[in-house]
Amino acid sequence: MFPLHGKSHWIMQEELMKALAKRGHQVDVVTHFPLKKPILNYTSISLAGSMPQVVNNLTATEVKSFSATSMTSLTYMCGTQICQLMDHPKIQELIKNPPQDPPYDLIIMELFMAPCYLAFGRHLNVPIAATVASVFHDWLSEVSGNPLNLAYIPGLFTTYTQRMNFTQRLTNVLLTHYISEQIHSQTNSQLEFVKKHFGIDVPHIKDLYRDVALYLVNTHHSLHGIRPMTTNVIEIGGLHINNDETLPPEVQKWLDESKDGCIYFTLGSMARFETFSKEVIEQFYASFKKIAPVRVLMKVAKKEDLLPGLPKNVMTQSWFPQVPVLKHKHTRGFITHGGGLGTQESIYCGVPMIGIPLFGDQHINIQNYVNKKVAVAFESIYDVTEEKLTSALNKILKDPSYYENAQRLSKLFNDRPMDALNTSIFWVEYIAKYGNVLQSPAIDLYWWQLNLLDVYAFIVAVIIVALFIVLFVLRKLKNLLFGSPARKDSAAIKFKKNK
Repeated sequence: MFPLHGKSHWIMQEELMKALAKRGHQVDVVTHFPLKKPILNYTSISLAGSMPQVVNNLTATEVKSFSATSMTSLTYMCGTQICQLMDHPKIQELIKNPPQDPPYDLIIMELFMAPCYLAFGRHLNVPIAATVASVFHDWLSEVSGNPLNLAYIPGLFTTYTQRMNFTQRLTNVLLTHYISEQIHSQTNSQLEFVKKHFGIDVPHIKDLYRDVALYLVNTHHSLHGIRPMTTNVIEIGGLHINNDETLPPEVQKWLDESKDGCIYFTLGSMARFETFSKEVIEQFYASFKKIAPVRVLMKVAKKEDLLPGLPKNVMTQSWFPQVPVLKHKHTRGFITHGGGLGTQESIYCGVPMIGIPLFGDQHINIQNYVNKKVAVAFESIYDVTEEKLTSALNKILKDPSYYENAQRLSKLFNDRPMDALNTSIFWVEYIAKYGNVLQSPAIDLYWWQLNLLDVYAFIVAVIIVALFIVLFVLRKLKNLLFGSPARKDSAAIKFKKNK
């Protein structure tokens, strides 16, 4: 169940769905991206055309507006609008007439801003395996029972490392709790869709998360640090990486002949570099010309819209098979917008990066790699000048520490007992067989029970009562042994009178 129309979110899901189908499972996939070449056991339930396309069509103006998106706008665009797709005839058919012979055993869906779709689990009475396309969302910790220690786990919307000072920890706590509360509060309005389409009445949207049996999270400890994970939260960073792709002959030839090295440049699957201003593009042209004979591969959706004057050491295409390009022995660096999937591919191949974030979590992703000394970062694409970009390129081309750090990080990322795809398949099949057996008991506790506040309060109360009793006994003993002040005063008065 993947009703979000973002291509970058879909890439990871597609690899898992195809792999499950190849394992012999019958997989029915609700998606905006039906397979172009059908495969056995895989049925696309296409939503294509029901929402605006967001592949290679984001202009510079739209990128700027995206970067200023508020939490309210985000939950509307990626939440409420996605829930409205429940009116789509194909989703209505799934709700009203789901297969019965055989029925579904499991639902796999992405968790982002549309928890309304969690109602399918309760409606069909099957467990849910949820995928998370980024670092485990802060707001999922409460509903999954996953521990979130903000003393050393930076929030999703911060650029902090796991070693924070007091001010950073304070900010981390306040910001993380504020955003989590905002997300749950604003997505709670999605209950109207749950009630309308499923007839399910729950007090809060958070109650639907109780049906999630498994979380497959696109992270890895080598990239995102050491984090406590409950048994049903599984790291599968790199799941989307496909080694079956090959280079087109002309790209293969270009890279083979790039004896002095090649830089790969793309702004991802959404943004169109050619729509940026003449002033911005000229900075890139001038810098690329300066680093010749080092060559550049540059992804441009519509070459006809590109500013004239492209340097001779630059090749453009509307699409490149990214992993084969990054794996080529002559690829020396990657200029990236900082998307989670692309940066993972760069680390997988051991290639240092130059980060030019556009919006969303891209700033955070890039800063994470800067902290690991495998990347150089810009604040934004409007911060790029010929001088700064040339300096950044020379850093990753001429300072061997960037390449060495990237190679070391690549080894940490790739060295696993089982690759990400097979790990995901194992746990999905496990949940399909056994149900919600991995869920944390913490989801049944109130926050004050989970944090043992009632226990600590009881202990403090016992200590206070015990101290009161001790003080009371000591006071009584003192009075018995030495007499009370009142008796002494009375005796003194009598003595004076007798005088």
